[in-house]
Amino acid sequence: MKTSSIKARTALLGVFLSALVVGCGDGGSPRPPATTPPEPWKTLHGEAPLVTGHRGASGYLPEHTLESYTLAIEQGADFIEPDLVATKDGHLIARHEPEIGSTTDVASKPEFADRKTTKLVDGVSVEGFFASDFTLAEIKQLRAVQPRSYRPQEHNGKYEIPTFEEVLALAKAKSEETGRVIGIYPETKHPTYHEELGLPLEDKLLAALDQAGLTGPDAKVIIQSFEVGNLQALRQKTSLPLVQLIDADGIALDGSILLAPPYDKPYDFAKKNDPRTFADLLTDEGLAFLASYADGVSPWKRYIVSVEGVDADNDGAADDVNGDGTVDDADRTSLAPTDLITRAHGKGLFVHTWTFRSEGMFLAGDYKATPASEYDVFYRLGIDGVFSDFPDEAVKARARLSP
Repeated sequence: MKTSSIKARTALLGVFLSALVVGCGDGGSPRPPATTPPEPWKTLHGEAPLVTGHRGASGYLPEHTLESYTLAIEQGADFIEPDLVATKDGHLIARHEPEIGSTTDVASKPEFADRKTTKLVDGVSVEGFFASDFTLAEIKQLRAVQPRSYRPQEHNGKYEIPTFEEVLALAKAKSEETGRVIGIYPETKHPTYHEELGLPLEDKLLAALDQAGLTGPDAKVIIQSFEVGNLQALRQKTSLPLVQLIDADGIALDGSILLAPPYDKPYDFAKKNDPRTFADLLTDEGLAFLASYADGVSPWKRYIVSVEGVDADNDGAADDVNGDGTVDDADRTSLAPTDLITRAHGKGLFVHTWTFRSEGMFLAGDYKATPASEYDVFYRLGIDGVFSDFPDEAVKARARLSP
């Protein structure tokens, strides 16, 4: 892409973000005093970082439901995030994965028992129930469930599985109701998988946005994907901001990033035997490549601030420091941040990161089970946006630091 084209797109993005963050704050609730004097935002364009309700307010309600998205909006989220997969008859629905057994009550429906099967998703054998084996009418017979056992289960079986069009309609209605524009941050899930099924996502995504009037420079839409090829194809069809997601397989004892299939590289890279990994895309050369088609990069937060474990018995594994019977982030300590945000900003890329969760198991031990402590670190580093299962916590932390 020509340099002039990239500069024009970056300028347009600055206008987009400036318009979006007008009114960003805490959703009207009183602003608690900052623990330290606020500083100007160090984001790419100097605006307040965006808060995206990750799958809605999925810490409270079953993910990817209109009810979960509504709660995220009510909690002050700037964007809601529908992950998109395709049904057998080509409709886009909001589900985290093509396999829907863990997020719906489909397994309890005897009429669908014969739909259980095994498919290859990004080269991995997955057993379960797949959206692509159901028509939309059949999907509408299902209800969402909370996939995480440690989160509230009392809402299981209550809420429908929404189409992308229904999510767009909700955002429009809530924008009119609240007086602030609610953004949409769709993710194309496993685009190669869907392409091979004959159910490509991209044109249907753009058609739905066009039908909703969300195609011009004023549209509050950001499109994201873990794959590269579909974003490059989308770049030729839309001027909407595009974001490259960056995955990993976990972290080592010393906090270094682990890369193993299928989380080591974009799956379309794997299919083409492209040797580059997700980590390679975060080098200076990799970021320059991303800037040729994307407007932002969205890495797992451990690429920005990682955590290290303790190995007192020298067995090569992190110890259960707090003695609760499991080893998780609460047993680890946060490390000094990397320079990724600064380097990405230097390439004209905004940086969003994921996923912020309020449960103690997801918070480094030095945060003392206080979510605000983690948000503060990332906000002060200049992160341009965060994805949170608990958007109310992200919004409150942002308000405390607002200049």
